[in-house]
Amino acid sequence: MGVLSKLHPLRSHSGAAQGGINAALDPKDSVKDHVYDTVKGSDYLADQDAAEILCKEAGPTVIEMEHMGTIFNRAPDGSLDRRAFGGASYNRTIYAADRTGLALLQALYEEVGRDRKIRVYEEWDAIDLIVRDGRVQGVVAMERKSGHIEGFAAKAVVLATGPAGRIYGKTTNSHESTGDGCALAYRAGAFLKDMEFVQFHPTCLPHTSILITEGARGEGGILRNAKGERFMERYAPHFKELASRDVVSRAIVTEVREGRGFPDGTVRLELMHLGKEKVESKLQEIVSYSRTFAGIDPVVEGIPVFPAQHYMMGGISTNPKAETNISGLYAAGEAACVSVHGANRLGANSLLETLVYGKIAGQNAAAYAKTATASTLSQADVEASQNTVHALLERKDGETPAKIRTEMQSTMDELVGVYRHPDDLINAITRISQLKVRYTKCIVTDKSTTFNLNLIEAIELGHMLDLAEVIVAGALARTESRGAHVRTDYPKRDDQKWMRHTLASVTKEGPNLTYLPVTVTEFQPKERAY
Repeated sequence: MGVLSKLHPLRSHSGAAQGGINAALDPKDSVKDHVYDTVKGSDYLADQDAAEILCKEAGPTVIEMEHMGTIFNRAPDGSLDRRAFGGASYNRTIYAADRTGLALLQALYEEVGRDRKIRVYEEWDAIDLIVRDGRVQGVVAMERKSGHIEGFAAKAVVLATGPAGRIYGKTTNSHESTGDGCALAYRAGAFLKDMEFVQFHPTCLPHTSILITEGARGEGGILRNAKGERFMERYAPHFKELASRDVVSRAIVTEVREGRGFPDGTVRLELMHLGKEKVESKLQEIVSYSRTFAGIDPVVEGIPVFPAQHYMMGGISTNPKAETNISGLYAAGEAACVSVHGANRLGANSLLETLVYGKIAGQNAAAYAKTATASTLSQADVEASQNTVHALLERKDGETPAKIRTEMQSTMDELVGVYRHPDDLINAITRISQLKVRYTKCIVTDKSTTFNLNLIEAIELGHMLDLAEVIVAGALARTESRGAHVRTDYPKRDDQKWMRHTLASVTKEGPNLTYLPVTVTEFQPKERAY
């Protein structure tokens, strides 16, 4: 088995996940309550059969990771400690200080290193996903170190390529989060699901968009406006700062828009009342980020925060077996949409989804590969990818990828944000379409073959433009407000028309949108209140 990664695996964006991982391990808690919180948080767009699998497997998954070597925080009695998280009716978020994603990633990578049957190809960029005769045949990828392009034949492929947040300029995502797997699958004929649902994390540092974990509010952090008001009492009187992320993000944006923000266009997250020992022991990275990047000490003063793009609820459409509509192609994690997050993800459910459905994807892909015939990846497939890359390198006149990328990010920041207006969305579609045309003539100024990041950025830009187009098309078509998708002209949720998933398929004219019913098992849609 081979693992192909555009980075060294320990540099994966999963390492930036801070706050924790949800599991109903306390006897006073229940899997059913976890499912309900997940479905409610999704604004009832989550497929409830998939959410049930997620929450049922949460406890065993966390225990498995603990046995694998993940060093979680412990309560005084020695049990796994838990903290409160947004949208949860019980404190079920298990954590490793504010470095939970990194702790899980390290434990998993050590496990991979113990298995000699697994070969890891570090710093290889997938260029094409090869699909023929209705099934996946493998991938064509380029090694960063040499520029060498090679085909990897495979009976089954699992895409776990993570987020596409760099479509936005103001994002918590790493620079490598360019949606490569989603774009490759889309171009190869896979459906993308619910791409219009983009989560904005409410508490990020201004200018840098560095994430300030929800765990800070879980430990007791308070949001205040420039008047000193604890304004979340107006928007979510019961849950306050621990309402779901879409609710808190809209509240902050509203406070600033209506003139109650600070002069720098932010609100303040206060931790001072928690005490120096608690803040510095349980929120170590937050203390470091605040002091280094904001020039403030959260032990003695409030942290300036404002929402930034954080997570894509949408992704490659899969069923609860992690299967796509292409035989032999599976997807998991943020690259996939099963859908357990619906219109809005609860904090600390993302690491959980990656582990639970990553395992399901791997098991089902392995089972499929045992019965599948040999793949037929050919030299012609490799040459087609080589020609695409050579065309970029040989072009002598045109715009730089950086210029086009900056305009794309500005378009998404300005026109496809927390609040969405139809005129803005129509303008965004026009701009993205124009940028796609300009992209066909962009130039790579670095002609080298060794670690040519200019070339890689050009390839990634093509992925992001395709996905940006799908996001905006889905947002314009969905005439309601649900979860993270808020239309100013349609402020209400419309269950009669829109209790359905958006499916996007590629055509020469752009994304073609069709729809799929939401799976409802136990929890009927009702008004969501916090």
